Amino acid sequence: MKIAMVGLGKMGMNMAIRLLRDGHQVVAYNRTFDKTQGLAAEGAEPVETLEQMVRALPRPRVVWLMLPAGNVVDEQIEKIAALLESDDILVDGGNSNYHDDLRRAEKLSAQGIHYVDAGVSGGIWGLEKGYCMMLGGERQAYQRLKPILDSLAPPDGHLYCGPSGAGHFVKMVHNGIEYGMMQAYAEGFDILQASPYADRFDYAELSKLWNRGSVIRSWLLELLEQVFTNDPRLENLEAWVEDSGEGRWAVQQALDTGVPAEVMTISLMRRFSSRQPKSFADRMLAALRNAFGGHAVVRKQGQ
Repeated sequence: MKIAMVGLGKMGMNMAIRLLRDGHQVVAYNRTFDKTQGLAAEGAEPVETLEQMVRALPRPRVVWLMLPAGNVVDEQIEKIAALLESDDILVDGGNSNYHDDLRRAEKLSAQGIHYVDAGVSGGIWGLEKGYCMMLGGERQAYQRLKPILDSLAPPDGHLYCGPSGAGHFVKMVHNGIEYGMMQAYAEGFDILQASPYADRFDYAELSKLWNRGSVIRSWLLELLEQVFTNDPRLENLEAWVEDSGEGRWAVQQALDTGVPAEVMTISLMRRFSSRQPKSFADRMLAALRNAFGGHAVVRKQGQ
């Protein structure tokens, strides 16, 4: 198939390369043309404008967006939709909020354009291992995309999840689960590090061991093995953990539907707390404990 890839960040670039290596034709567009030209070495057809991109595609066209969630997606969809025709397919493969999908699908449907929301997991390793993909939209559009999806995903690695928004909704929950798993691993290794045996532990070897038949084995442990091999006690990192949105949305969805999601919520809060090394709240707690119980506090030098 011939497909246009809009957005050549880490994910978009690797997805385009994987498609090219599996025999597909890729028309490449990026805000900065340098990246587009770089992909030409892999066999892509670089274009400088959206108009050139649309002209390079056979009808019915397939345009796949890999852009950061938010206004930039709406801006590009508006520009591209003005150039597309009835029966073309527009895929948002970024981490958009499923509420945005409902709005976009309704608007594009009025033009006869099929909108597909694609939750994509696999990170920077997807080029080698393939991408797990969760798709929402019209089933017929999903069926038309199958040659592309089969190339991007490992065997059985893509699924039609339901109507518009379903793909990104499932990806949102997926990322909420990921938050909880990562937090559980972090707490476990934190207990190990605080133990009397800490100086004897090789965390890379432990990560490797737990991936050999253990009930907690996972790809995350494979990554931890590599992380600890490169930095055995993580001395080169700051304790700052960002969140990209989906965890917040998953927790908000739990609140909206009255679902108790304690692990996801606490995991999200821990990410927030990681960014506050001099937390006002923690200082206040220390002051209160001192006030009511005379508990010791650690004061700043000179105070």
